[in-house]
Amino acid sequence: MSRVEYSLLISITGIGSVSGALFLTFISNKISIRSMIVIGMLMMSGGYVIYAFSWSFVSIAVGFIILGFFNVFLNAGIATFYQNNIPVSVMGRVTSVFQLFQSVFQIFFILAMGFLADIISLKLTIASLSIIMSTTAIIYSFAVWHPKYSRWYEEDTEDLKKARMI
Repeated sequence: MSRVEYSLLISITGIGSVSGALFLTFISNKISIRSMIVIGMLMMSGGYVIYAFSWSFVSIAVGFIILGFFNVFLNAGIATFYQNNIPVSVMGRVTSVFQLFQSVFQIFFILAMGFLADIISLKLTIASLSIIMSTTAIIYSFAVWHPKYSRWYEEDTEDLKKARMI
């Protein structure tokens, strides 16, 4: 892929992201936190699968548009979930610790991915990881919808009623 094509893909992903943000702005008071998380996670992993098994620039672009569009859903859902479940008094500390673990995991994950790409091909590595990501997204989606965890996703109905009246 040339630099121009790669730059175009980044721009296309941005267009998908802006489109997703605009769309979510209009439907956010009609969709639950659970739905945002599950739809975002499943569709983002679908975008990665399309990218991993792409056969042309157009198919890669479709995967990146889907990825950008639904990344907004996942991020908004997770951010709302986080704000609803972490007390403000400890939110900064929890965020710092979480980001530390996330950064360390990301470093090891990227190193492992590079190592795998050296042993097998990069395309096979990306395809395998996209399938693992999709499987994980499906399993996590069932967990999000499980009644056992429903209280974690409760929304303040008074705030929702006020938002719908505006």
